[in-house]
Amino acid sequence: MLDWLLYHLRNKYVIGSLVFFTWMLFFDRNDFISQVSLRSQLSGLEADKEYYLEEIENNLNDMNELMSNKENLEKFAREKYYMKKDDEEIFVIVTEKKKKKFFSLID
Repeated sequence: MLDWLLYHLRNKYVIGSLVFFTWMLFFDRNDFISQVSLRSQLSGLEADKEYYLEEIENNLNDMNELMSNKENLEKFAREKYYMKKDDEEIFVIVTEKKKKKFFSLID
């Protein structure tokens, strides 16, 4: 058995193949470890792509809804940008969680 193994290890094609596969697995620019990390990055980027495509679709639906209905536009402006009519007053209630978040941004 040992003689058979030594006989085949002396073959120049076996030696060349072993050197080639070792080089490709560990030392090449596109080695196996790099391919695994690139594949994980790709799956993360594809997940991000799906998230952003859903967000774009939601934003387009919101935009179409705002452009088609004046009441929705007014509601959006009041809630998001605290806009008001001239004869109105606005009271903003800040929760403790938002207060902590705000002060942590200042520090």
